[in-house]
Amino acid sequence: MQLTEAHERCRESLIWAIGQIQGPIDESQMGQLDNIAELIIQTMTGTWRYFHTPEHIFEVGGSKDPIEVLAALFHDMVYVQVDQGINLNISSYIAPFIREVKSQLTIRPSTDLPQNRLFDIVITIFGFSPSQTLSPFSGQNEFLSAVIAALCLNSFLSESVIAEISACIEATIPFRPKLESGLTANDLLCQRLTLANQNFNFGWTEEKIIDVVKRSVRLANRDVENFAAPNSAHFLDNTWNLMPETNHELSNANSYTVAGYRRSMQKMEGFMNFLKPDLVFQQFMGEPDDLTYNEMITNTQKNLEVARLYLGIKVVTIAILEALSYRLGQTIPVSTMMGELPTPGIITPTLEQFLPEVKNPYPPQNSLEVEVLELLAKGRSQDSPYDIKNSPVATFIIKAIGYDEMKRLLSISKDFFAGNMSPEEFITYCNPYVIETIVSGVLKLFESRANSFRGFNPAVKLELSR
Repeated sequence: MQLTEAHERCRESLIWAIGQIQGPIDESQMGQLDNIAELIIQTMTGTWRYFHTPEHIFEVGGSKDPIEVLAALFHDMVYVQVDQGINLNISSYIAPFIREVKSQLTIRPSTDLPQNRLFDIVITIFGFSPSQTLSPFSGQNEFLSAVIAALCLNSFLSESVIAEISACIEATIPFRPKLESGLTANDLLCQRLTLANQNFNFGWTEEKIIDVVKRSVRLANRDVENFAAPNSAHFLDNTWNLMPETNHELSNANSYTVAGYRRSMQKMEGFMNFLKPDLVFQQFMGEPDDLTYNEMITNTQKNLEVARLYLGIKVVTIAILEALSYRLGQTIPVSTMMGELPTPGIITPTLEQFLPEVKNPYPPQNSLEVEVLELLAKGRSQDSPYDIKNSPVATFIIKAIGYDEMKRLLSISKDFFAGNMSPEEFITYCNPYVIETIVSGVLKLFESRANSFRGFNPAVKLELSR
């Protein structure tokens, strides 16, 4: 989506949603809305944004509920891990309330906080308190995004509506388990909304509070709906878009290192094995209904199983390449070992060209292995800026060794990554045919590069140019 198109769509979303809630916007306020739209789009198109982009906030917001639309526009404004800090233009909104202490963001103590009812509303809904140290993994980004939303929308909306928007943003804090008491994050949100209603005199009924939580759950589930994608290839596409947000080395398409790529694969494989479907999607008092919720959980379980097996093979593949790369040096680019990514109009050799078809390949033993092999061989739905969609080297390896051997090597690979064995020792655990074939392929790749210089005489080129 082009920047101007995103800005215009954001502006129109703001105009529509605010108009639906409070009535038509005064012409004198249009300039302020333009500035808010610019602030949102500038932040969402930051250097490291690959997944959390304008397209994402428009998808999450939908087009039916104005409060959902507004909450979605603001819910990812702050993403410290991705942006490597906080954008200067949005930091001015939160600086009066937040300070940095030993590289961590902390809510200012009560004696240092300005009197601001909007901030008090947001902090109540999130259950945070003065002097609290914020964590990127426990609502920091969502809390600060909600503060920005409240301050930006103050001129247009009532405090009670801003509270509803804040509740939606709070619900997007991901992957929260039940407490030992059995209470869910949504039960706690309901309690805090009840407290906010009392403290700030919103005049909500109990039914209204329940509806606010239900809407929040609806938005939060849409924020992570990719996990329940009916097509595993689409799920993996978005997974690949997430990785360069936390590993910025990947943005340098043909220069990121073998070890850097491996860290991304290893981190994502670990995350997928940690995650459980019931941590991804939420349900509160019939929102969503049981049929819809169970379908979400079923699809998520299937996608996680595919991702775990797929990423496990990718981790083993990059482990072999990393172990071999140490013979050349400590920080060898992936492109050195495998060739450069395809570029329109330019043909360069790749490792794939020098790998033979595997005779008598290990056949998949179940539908999951069949699907993963197809994803490796044919590819995800689309290429990413830093990687091709198919995995020819991984396909060669899994056909040559089978899934059982791959799982054994995955465990050994993690010992290698942890420094518990040398690259040479790790190679001794690997299938000799695989190692010999990949080494031979890399040597042929190097030879093809060397051949491009053979017969080259710069003096002749210079003479011809005269």
